Amino acid sequence: MNEKVWNRDFTLLTISNFLMCCAYYSLISTIPVYISNELHATGSVVGLVLASYVIAAILIRPFCGFGLDKFGRKSIFLAALFIYAMIFNTYLFASTLLIMVFIRFAHGLTWGLTTTSNSTIAGDVIPGNKRGAGFGYFGVSTTAGMALGPLIGTFIFHQGGYQAMFLGGCLISLVSLGLAASIRYPKYYMPRPGLQFSWAGLLESGTILPSLNVLIIMLTYGGLISFVALYGHEIGIRNPSGFFLIYALGIISSRFTSGRSVDRNGPRRIIMICLGMLIIGFPMLALWQTPAGFYSAAVILGFGNGVVFPTFQTMTNNMVPAARRGAASSTLFIAVDIGMGLGMILVGSISQYFSMTAAFLVCSAICAAGLLLFLFVTLDYYLAHRVNGQGSG
Repeated sequence: MNEKVWNRDFTLLTISNFLMCCAYYSLISTIPVYISNELHATGSVVGLVLASYVIAAILIRPFCGFGLDKFGRKSIFLAALFIYAMIFNTYLFASTLLIMVFIRFAHGLTWGLTTTSNSTIAGDVIPGNKRGAGFGYFGVSTTAGMALGPLIGTFIFHQGGYQAMFLGGCLISLVSLGLAASIRYPKYYMPRPGLQFSWAGLLESGTILPSLNVLIIMLTYGGLISFVALYGHEIGIRNPSGFFLIYALGIISSRFTSGRSVDRNGPRRIIMICLGMLIIGFPMLALWQTPAGFYSAAVILGFGNGVVFPTFQTMTNNMVPAARRGAASSTLFIAVDIGMGLGMILVGSISQYFSMTAAFLVCSAICAAGLLLFLFVTLDYYLAHRVNGQGSG
């Protein structure tokens, strides 16, 4: 294997992932408006339609992981990415809410397939002793797509309306597919004896503990991205959407600077630093209710959150052989999806019955619990079960 992180195949995969995420996030800011205005849905119904996407992704991930380990990566990834691109065109025919739910569910299935597949492939093409840096860089492409996708979608919409927006998502996804098809996929050796389907085998039991640790931390992430704009309006911030841009820049900067530390020194130090920043950042957001406090918290929370997922992604890939990376990736992503979904419910409930300030203070306490679990349980488990990769802990 080429020992450079930025080898040809990793570069193609990363750019492909960036474009795929741009296409996905191009609908984030406009599809709720489309459902509300064009299909005349109420707010609660809009939420249900949007949630069908996440539900579908959660349901498909474990089966995707099994398929990747059983049949290999390339065919599943390319087929899923092609269908993902084509589904953008079907939004043009969503004349009723029921059809829209069906389309969003189908799109969510392909999103679950593609994101699980390309993360597994990243684990294959990144050199084993550089996975911390590699997954950090790979994560930057997702964050950049998250930051630029809504801008691209809004621009296309203003130029050509909903039809152009959906067709644009399809075109961007097809370019992503072209790059993915150009990758020279590492030869996949079928495990012997061949994997047999079992419900228990859909998840990787060896990575459930670190995935649970991620789930706890993602409770706060789901609540933050769902309610921070509303909170900004509550405290008089003129442009609360600026939080997301600054937050994304914090994530990107952290991922470019922290990955090598994970490879050299293991995950302990960097997780302590980044969860410490989250523990500090949420009270800053809750209590320093000025533009300076709001945007300063965006930097700190972005930097802290930017490292958590790629670090745990590196850990889970270091804990399993190549033949179980698909199951490990699906286990981790399921934990992220569930954590984000429950976090939205938790923060929304606390803010309804108490206040948004109280909700963000609770988020700080949850991050502290996640740090304690990592230091006293997860880290020792990781060090005892690591099978490849470097870093002392």
